[in-house]
Amino acid sequence: MILLKKSMRYHKKKVNKKIVLFIPSIESGGVEKNLFFLINYLKKFYSNIYLVTSSKVGLNKNIKLIKPKSNFWFNKNRLLKSIICTIILFRYFKRKNALIISFQSNVFSIILSKIMSWSVVIRLNTAPDKYIDNFFKLFLYKTLYNLSDQIIVNSLEFKKKLSKSLKLNSTVIFNPIVKYKKKKLKIKFLKNYNGLKIINIGRLTDQKDQLTLLKSTTLILKKSSIDFKLVIIGKGKNKTILNRYINENNLTKNIYLLGYKKNAFSYLSLFDLYILSSKYEGLPNTLLEAQMSKIPIISSDCPTGPKEILLGGKLGILFKTGDHIDLYKKLLLFIKNKKKYKQKATLAKKYLNRFDYKKNLKRYLKIINKYI
Repeated sequence: MILLKKSMRYHKKKVNKKIVLFIPSIESGGVEKNLFFLINYLKKFYSNIYLVTSSKVGLNKNIKLIKPKSNFWFNKNRLLKSIICTIILFRYFKRKNALIISFQSNVFSIILSKIMSWSVVIRLNTAPDKYIDNFFKLFLYKTLYNLSDQIIVNSLEFKKKLSKSLKLNSTVIFNPIVKYKKKKLKIKFLKNYNGLKIINIGRLTDQKDQLTLLKSTTLILKKSSIDFKLVIIGKGKNKTILNRYINENNLTKNIYLLGYKKNAFSYLSLFDLYILSSKYEGLPNTLLEAQMSKIPIISSDCPTGPKEILLGGKLGILFKTGDHIDLYKKLLLFIKNKKKYKQKATLAKKYLNRFDYKKNLKRYLKIINKYI
């Protein structure tokens, strides 16, 4: 078995089909992190791997990057990027036998794959609650997703929701996590600070709902005498909205927007508490990274992932999605029982084996081998 593993590791498989990873817009979230985990893993086994995107990206020389020649597309919205990448996908692979692994804009990749007789595996990143809100969308997504050769989702709850709402079968592959080498980081305004230190990591968007988090901390100042500092790491379109709220509610000494940080994981160990405030997720990587850092967690009970990661509250605290009053109450609960929730955070690390890097990436390998 050991020899077999070594053989697979050092002798890449030459296959007739081109393995094409399709993601028109590479941003800074968990989807992209999982994409690069997969790319770095697959390059050990296959020689014909391509990435189709319209975003700026640096890749290992063994991966062939296919993107627009013009920089015009780099800052366009996701729809335009999806259209140009679909055109590129057609032009570049129209005479080739391909397996498309779609991480984004699955409708585009499915339609083109069916026209071109390619195999297509789609990875869904957010539960269907987000985008299926009427009969037409229900019919459209059910019909199109059913045309894919295989559907991958990243949580058991996600699988159940997809089965219930669209009557579709899917395969669960958890987000793989790796042990990072933490950098020794410092934040000046936290030096010698003894109050409650809270962190949130995520894009500044409606999905991540940092506004609910800010509203709950406003109640801490108005109703309690608790000293705290909240740091939010991430960038996005809601930065102006959040800054306005911070200024209007005199929170500038308590809340800091640090912007995007490439090594955000390394900041976690500086804090007492991680809060995820999302309206919806797939399987949030930041919760897994917080568990790796043994930091206590309060999370919205949003679809899907948090309840699964926190084992229904056994490994952390869940609050009602979008309810800043409930989050405020859960914050008080944490503050009164810090020792208890620190013990839960220590316990959480023992359950991370479910998300083992090699174990979950091997599941991708198994699926790919079915279609090549």
